[in-house]
Amino acid sequence: MAGILAVTGRLAEQTIRGAVADTAEVLVLDVDVAAFTTAAKLRERIDELKGYDLILVSGMTNANFDGLEDELGIPIRLGPKHAHDIGTVLEFIDEVPLSKDVPACELIADRLREDALKSLRKIEESASAPINVRGLKIGGNSRMKVLAEVVDADSMAEEKLTARIGYYLSEGADIIGLGIGLEAEPGGVQRAVQVAKKATDAPISIYTVDAGLIMAGAGAGADIIFSLNAGNMHEVGARIAEYGMAAVVVPDDESLESLVENISTAREAGIKQIIADPLLSPAGYGMTKSIVRHYRFREMDASTPLFFGAGNVTELIDADSVGVNAVLAGIASELGAGILFTPERSHKCRGSVRELRKAADMMALARERHSSPKDLGIDLLWIKEKHSRAIERSIDADGKVIEARAKGKWKSDPEGFIRIFISDNKIAAQHKSGAVVGDTAEEVLDTLLENGIVSRTDHAAYLGRELMKAELALRYRRSYVQDDEF
Repeated sequence: MAGILAVTGRLAEQTIRGAVADTAEVLVLDVDVAAFTTAAKLRERIDELKGYDLILVSGMTNANFDGLEDELGIPIRLGPKHAHDIGTVLEFIDEVPLSKDVPACELIADRLREDALKSLRKIEESASAPINVRGLKIGGNSRMKVLAEVVDADSMAEEKLTARIGYYLSEGADIIGLGIGLEAEPGGVQRAVQVAKKATDAPISIYTVDAGLIMAGAGAGADIIFSLNAGNMHEVGARIAEYGMAAVVVPDDESLESLVENISTAREAGIKQIIADPLLSPAGYGMTKSIVRHYRFREMDASTPLFFGAGNVTELIDADSVGVNAVLAGIASELGAGILFTPERSHKCRGSVRELRKAADMMALARERHSSPKDLGIDLLWIKEKHSRAIERSIDADGKVIEARAKGKWKSDPEGFIRIFISDNKIAAQHKSGAVVGDTAEEVLDTLLENGIVSRTDHAAYLGRELMKAELALRYRRSYVQDDEF
């Protein structure tokens, strides 16, 4: 589309001009902030609006331009909320219909996300893989699959196990792994597999090296055995082959030679669906050496799917799991891994299934597009932002500046105390008259005010701060305690 006019205010002028370059003309109104653009302000410059195919106003404005639009015969649409993003919007101006109500940045983000998801579906549909378990492709050029382990599944109550499986599936897990305890009995393994099969159609894996427990799980209908080595192969190899199950084969001593030998033994036993696990070690305990072992195996064997134990690293490092999982997924993708593993055993690793699934999607898109995993339409940015945005306000040096200070003392609200907490993924504000429950700080506070539960402005300000902390805790899956530091 040609002939685009971007309307802005004085403070964002340079940002807008830099972002649009020569792709659009810029009109600076007699306002400081572009969000204050109105039809009346545009009419003051009406002669300068004529002759364009499209007029873009700030995505932050809530003014109505219908009358002016009819008068000019030119569509007036919302641009992005932030000046910096207008360059991205203009890149897609011919592909995404803009709106009078929805900021362009949101429309573009939705479009990029939809395109990414569509591409992922096509990638998976056309992929070829050496292993297919319940219709799930593993290895080859298919997307890396996420295996989420339920720790000590054999001793877990049915309701709790079912709920855990449901949680993992909602987070994006492709395979449910049942971790088997050291003191497990065959009956407990059978029950866990049966419960899992009732809860989902996704492939079920059991995680044990005990031959008796492996056979109990196999007999109950498990799809993948994890793991086989020289210690149990002679007892269970033939039966696993008979069942036609997939099996994860591990080395006996973390050596590549042992892994290759055990895979050979598994093939001799008739097992056709083999997944190799060279064993990923934690940082500080041979992680680099173990990655080299993965690399050497892939050089020797280009087709056997690789099992990549990302959770072995994330669980044993006190760093946010988002970035760690993203980097591990990138390494796994370069190695041609078929499965990414995590147990979400610790609180700090909560969300790892979701993170690994998103990372696996990103790596599949990057491989398809022959690019690095950026600008894909999906990302793993949770705290840091992709682009910094220009600050459109500055302190007026000629105006009066009041130094901020905490009040120190406070007075109780005559309407009573309010306790804020998180329950069932909702924000709750408990008052003597009842509880207000919602998803955001804004809706909870608005409801408290509407119902006359808050009578003091300082109390309302305090509640706003605490409710926002609770909302952020929900968003980032952290714990929240009222009046405690976030």
